Amino acid sequence: MTKMIFVNLPVADLEKSKAFYEAIGFTNNPMFSDDTAACMVLSDAIYVMLLTHEKWSTFTTKAIPDAKKSAQLMLAINCEDRAAVDSLTETAAASGGTPDCNPKQDLGFMYGRSFEDPDGHIWEPHWMDMQAAVEGPSAEAIAQ
Repeated sequence: MTKMIFVNLPVADLEKSKAFYEAIGFTNNPMFSDDTAACMVLSDAIYVMLLTHEKWSTFTTKAIPDAKKSAQLMLAINCEDRAAVDSLTETAAASGGTPDCNPKQDLGFMYGRSFEDPDGHIWEPHWMDMQAAVEGPSAEAIAQ
């Protein structure tokens, strides 16, 4: 059985959040969506459940932190290349997100950026050249 991940995120404005996630490549699964929650699908194994604050409070008694002021998690997602990292980050910015909320990372074999969704949840699109990561830095890189 393939393992799946369901990330649950509290959101202040469900329709705004749905529009944001659709703009960055997720699709809504109406079978698991209503006026309190939206199931946003990225792949066969990755789902994000957007939950109104009221719906969220039915799952936990803990307070909802202000993700624009504090960070509890960062969600990293792999991309096929550097251009896809940049494209996703720029699309997020054009769709109501905040780009580069954390410093860009460029280690040669690994490249990443970040963005916040409208509620401040941090996503980190990244690309990694697995062969270069396994082989280690090149002689040229070591010489620099």
